[in-house]
This record gives sequence, C-alpha cells and structure tokens, in this order.
Amino acid sequence: MSSNDVFSADFSSILRTSVVTSIHAEHAGHFISRGIGRHPSRILNVFDLIYVQSGVLRIQEADTAFEVKTGESLLLWPGRHHWGTKDYTPDLVYFWLHFDLRGDNGQPPPTTNISVPQHSAVARPGHLTELFRRYLDDQESVDRNQLTADLTVCLILCEISRSIRIDAAALPPRSTLSEHAKQFIQANSHLPITTTAVAKAIDVNPNYLSRIFRRDFGMTVTDAIHQSRMSQARVSLMEDNETVDTIARKCGYESAIYFRRVFHRIHGMTPLEYRRLYLKTYVIGY
Repeated sequence: MSSNDVFSADFSSILRTSVVTSIHAEHAGHFISRGIGRHPSRILNVFDLIYVQSGVLRIQEADTAFEVKTGESLLLWPGRHHWGTKDYTPDLVYFWLHFDLRGDNGQPPPTTNISVPQHSAVARPGHLTELFRRYLDDQESVDRNQLTADLTVCLILCEISRSIRIDAAALPPRSTLSEHAKQFIQANSHLPITTTAVAKAIDVNPNYLSRIFRRDFGMTVTDAIHQSRMSQARVSLMEDNETVDTIARKCGYESAIYFRRVFHRIHGMTPLEYRRLYLKTYVIGY
C-alpha cells in the first residue's frame, strides 16, 4: 500500500492520521550545533519531525519557508524537497525523528483521528522533551522493541496535536522593545542580570517588558536569560575541560547548585551527564 493511502494533507499541510494506523518508527537523534553548516538539501521518503529546544532553525520545504524557534515543532513531509536557508545558529539544539505511516485496508474509527500541524508552538514542552528522551533511551537499548518505538512516536504526535498551529502570515510583528531586550540578554547573560536590569537598560517598565516579551517569544524574560546562559554552558561542557563550578560562574550563576538545578530542569540531566551524552551526539548533521 502506498503512503498516500494511509495519510492525507490539506492545503495547510496538516497531517491527519489515526492511532490505529501503523506508525513505523525509524531513527531519531539530538542535534547540537556549534554554528557550523546548515540543514542538508534533500528529499526523504519518510516524515522528518523536528522539535527545537533552543535557538532558531531556518529551513524551506518546497515553496514554504519556515523559521522554527525555541519550543516549536516542524513536520517535513516525505517526497518534498527541503533545505536549510541559513547557517545553523550557535545556540541551536533540537530533537529529530524519522517515521513512516503504514496503514491497513480498514477505515479507523473517527474518534481516534489526530491532526498534527506542520509548524506549531508546543503546548507542553516538558512533556514532549520527555517523550523524545524516552525514545532516544530506548533506541540505544540492546533489546529495542519496534512496537514500543512505534507507540512512543504515536504519543509524540498526540502531544504535538495539542499544540498551537503557527500561521506565519497571521503572526503580529514583534515589538522593537522585545527585540532590543533579547539582544541585550544575549550580550549580557554572563552577568547577574534580571528582568528589572534588562528593562532599565532599554528604558522601559519591567511589567510592560514582561508582557510584550512573553507575547513575542512565548517565554518570560527570566526564561530567556536562562536559555542564553544554557547555550553558553552547553558549549563549555562540550569544548572545555573546566569544572561545572567554573562554567556556572562563567555563565552568570553565582551559585553552582542553582546552576545545576536550572540545567537539570531545562535538559533533564546533570551537566556532567550532558557532557558524557555529547560524545554520542551528532554535532554537524544527521
């Protein structure tokens, strides 16, 4: 049976499938960029699901260009040409997953249908991250079970179906103030800055900045400070032999204990576990 018999798309490229459709899981990985290269130009015969943990991935599929930001997912379709439009940013980190759909001749009950938007803002980033980590852990297992992998992919798609679809044409323009705040954070996150300090630097009320920053970037100013610091911490853990305490201070944390707590909350592992994991991670591509 051909792929066209088991999934369908409308003009907005929403994947409509069923939990009883046979989802066939394939390879997955955790991509960590150092600002080298860009997404390869290719046509796959499987779906390519991407979830960006930090940074921005700029990519095009056929005639549609996408800018996938922190906390967003993108579903690239089989048989469609896609390629990177700009080089990877140094802070780019994302999960990727390849899967296919192989249905049977029966029609699934309509109550089991799910709709997965092509580009979306993930409603529960923590839940989706945990599902990807579970998949990668199982993938490394010597007794990997295909059924377990298939069901985990189904859970991932169900989680993304809860997300908020992004229509680029309908997005309001970002505020100049929030852009200035983001630039200030990226340049000064190694210092002990706060929301109040950022607001003072760009001469705006802290409460107003918090409101427009969340509207434009989907996160708080404090979260953005942590994201910027974590980006620097990841590079240091991968490339330097410094202790965790030294890296914590270099990234703007006075307390190494607090740094470890924030790192674990964002990455689901300790800094040292992350350093060991990096040895098995594809850095430039997949």
